[in-house]
Amino acid sequence: MHNFARMDAKIEKRIQELVKEEISIVPYNPNWPRMFEDEADFLRAKLPKNLVKRIEHFGSTAVPGLSAKPIIDILVETTSLEETKKQIVPILIAEGYEYFWRPAIGDQPPYYAWFIKRGAQGQRTHHIHMVESDSELWDRLYFRDYLRQFPEEARRYDELKRDLSNKYSHDRVKYTVAKSDYIQTVTEKAKKYYQNLN
Repeated sequence: MHNFARMDAKIEKRIQELVKEEISIVPYNPNWPRMFEDEADFLRAKLPKNLVKRIEHFGSTAVPGLSAKPIIDILVETTSLEETKKQIVPILIAEGYEYFWRPAIGDQPPYYAWFIKRGAQGQRTHHIHMVESDSELWDRLYFRDYLRQFPEEARRYDELKRDLSNKYSHDRVKYTVAKSDYIQTVTEKAKKYYQNLN
């Protein structure tokens, strides 16, 4: 019990450090799609093929022309989160990734496997989100596709992120929460739009 409590405290301390890392919004980088493809190829080659299905680039770095934190967000479909913990987590930790079992929204279930990859200088380069096929996180692709299709909406999001990154430059939780209403509204609009096309 004592060891578990000590591990819990260590994880909690690490999470507190992570959320205080500086938020830096930079202009769109045309290398971001290639960085996604390189990482997706690496994951397909390294991870058990029976566990990994879809691999998608999402978030701001997946929208041409949109400024963003220079971190490639990748959504990976796994056939089993339990098997991900057993088989994938050890592989990626051995490759230097940081691993967290985190909630999809706020601090409540459902949880999923989240990995941070860092560059030579210790800066975050990739976030890997591993979820099962029924996860709500797949709705983020509606948001991505809508911003890709409607540049005016992407510009509104760009301005919002710049304002919030100035306001909450060392508080990733407040930055994320402050964006959430906008993202939710646009995601719902995007879902209706794309479902009506089918």
